[in-house]
Order: sequence, then C-alpha cells, then structure tokens
Amino acid sequence: MSASLTIGQFIQAAPPALANLTPWLATSDAPTLIARMIEMAGDDFNKSNGNAIHKTAQVEAGAVLKSPVYLGPNTMVAHGAYLRGGVWLERDAIIGPNCEVKTTYMFAGSKIAHLSFVGDSILGRGVNVEAGAMLANYRNEKADKLITFLFKGERVVTGVDKFGCLLGDNSRVGANAVIAPGALFEVGSIIKRLQLVDLA
Repeated sequence: MSASLTIGQFIQAAPPALANLTPWLATSDAPTLIARMIEMAGDDFNKSNGNAIHKTAQVEAGAVLKSPVYLGPNTMVAHGAYLRGGVWLERDAIIGPNCEVKTTYMFAGSKIAHLSFVGDSILGRGVNVEAGAMLANYRNEKADKLITFLFKGERVVTGVDKFGCLLGDNSRVGANAVIAPGALFEVGSIIKRLQLVDLA
C-alpha cells in the first residue's frame, strides 16, 4: 500500500518534483530536493548561504535559517523561528514566532502559529496549525525506530526512522494538539485542540 500513497493524492497542484513521491521519501530527501529548487530559483530570489529568499518574503530579526531554506513570494518567518534540515515554503506561507520547523514543506497559504514544532512533515495548501501544536517526527519510546502507522485500516511501512505527518489541503490543527510520528490526513481534516493523534 505504501508505494501508492503519493503527495499528489493529498495536495492539489503539487509540483511535479514532489507530486509522485511518497511523503516520507520527500521529507527524507528534503535537503537534496530543496537544494535543487534553490539552484533553479530565478532572479526574483536573493540567494546566499545555500538559501533562496524571494524579494517579497519577510524574515524578521532573530529568525534562524539553516540551509537549505527556500522562501517563496510573500512568505513570512517571524522572530525567533528556527528553520533547519531543509525547509520549503510556497507562496503566502507563514511561520510564527518561536516555532521550530525541521525538514518540512509548506504549500501555498499554510500557517504555523507561535510556539509550535513541525518535524519532517508536509503541510498542504491552506493548512492552519494553531499555537503550541507538536507534529512529532521520531519514535523515541520504541526500540525499533522505523515509522509504521495505520491508514484506512492498513499498515503503512515507511522504511524511514523520521517522519511526522502529511496534512492534506485545508486541514486544521488545534492549539496544543500532538500528532505522533507517522500520519496521513485527508483534505479538510480537523485535529481538535489538545487532541493526541497516534496511529502507530
């Protein structure tokens, strides 16, 4: 089953470079894939230190961008945010104050509010993650760290030891919710405030 689960099933108009990949392969290969996107970025991007930042993007003082980071048009990264491990923001995406975002793709119009952690994940278009949410990426509590989980009643074996989740377009994650490593959410999914989702 895992081979048939591609990003394009959950995200409308995903770029061809990503659309046909499984979510966990896209995140595990994020540094390489994002570095290629940076190489192809046009003259409307400022390129330095392995990053590409669109001329209309805003990066507030105190934000840390560890390459490779790609910030598309009209994106915003707030004060105290920490981006690492390969981060890609499509147009109009926002990362709020004091968030940590690791090895993650954010599609157009997605937002992560302050004090959240998002690791090895993919946020579709128009996704909203409220404050203090945790999208975990690593099974610290298990001896076998490989990520497996249930999706529509079937066991998905990813073959990787770090993967957070994929949130389909227009999904919502409430404040202080926790999503355990390994989860796929259909378009328009809602994770309530303080909810724990663990599909292991």
